[in-house]
Amino acid sequence: MTYCVGIRLNAGLVFLSDSRTNAGLDAISTFRKMMIYEQPGERFMVMLSAGNLSISQSIREVLQVEKIPGAEGEEPITIWNARSMFDATRVLGSAVRRVYQQDGPSLKAAGVDFNASMIFGGQIKGEAMRLFLVYSAGNFIEATRETCFFQVGESKYGKPILDRVLTPATQLDEAAKCALVSMDSTLKSNLSVGLPLDLLVYREGRFASDEHVCIDEHNPYFRMIRETWGQRLREVFEGIDDPRWDGGDATHPLMAGSARFEPMRKIGNAGERIV
Repeated sequence: MTYCVGIRLNAGLVFLSDSRTNAGLDAISTFRKMMIYEQPGERFMVMLSAGNLSISQSIREVLQVEKIPGAEGEEPITIWNARSMFDATRVLGSAVRRVYQQDGPSLKAAGVDFNASMIFGGQIKGEAMRLFLVYSAGNFIEATRETCFFQVGESKYGKPILDRVLTPATQLDEAAKCALVSMDSTLKSNLSVGLPLDLLVYREGRFASDEHVCIDEHNPYFRMIRETWGQRLREVFEGIDDPRWDGGDATHPLMAGSARFEPMRKIGNAGERIV
């Protein structure tokens, strides 16, 4: 399993991925799931992948050479000459379908689902930053102001903090911190997601990024995140009142006086009635 998150903000983009592809008592494999495609000063694109490793690795390689038809009289479109991130994502969708055509039938015969999903985002000179979620059929959707992040893989554990914190106006460093807390929550709850992590922050209009780090168990900042987040959660939890069954003078009593909140009861043979 895996967990990846991509975030689109007014100030830039944040990408974070783990690197575990198999987990068991004696079988843990590590493969990088972040791929960077760049032409400094002209375009910068990042792909995060989840799903079957052999499929995602094939898609990564095919993407570098895949072509789709251009307008009449124009050369075919690749990720290296696409004029928009939308067209570059169309090329990625075509690469996904090409790998499916090549490997799909044999995978199906072996009882293996064609399972792959990608987060693909970046910026091409002349247009704004964009972020897309690409499905295993090659179709895709784009992040909006209302939905400014995408997740792939084991997403449920890390989603609550993203929902509560992120808005398009969130600063990049704060968003990177939020993504790391989201990852820590996932690591805590699911052994199929594991270190090391790849974190990349892209600042709008740069067409390059030097804010890219591989995070392992010795990284001092991530160790601080893990210790502090757990401690602060416990402090907040302990600061919430315990339930008061008898009501009394409690500010927030658990038991209300209305019969609406009474459970249904079946009385024994003596009464034979349901309340």
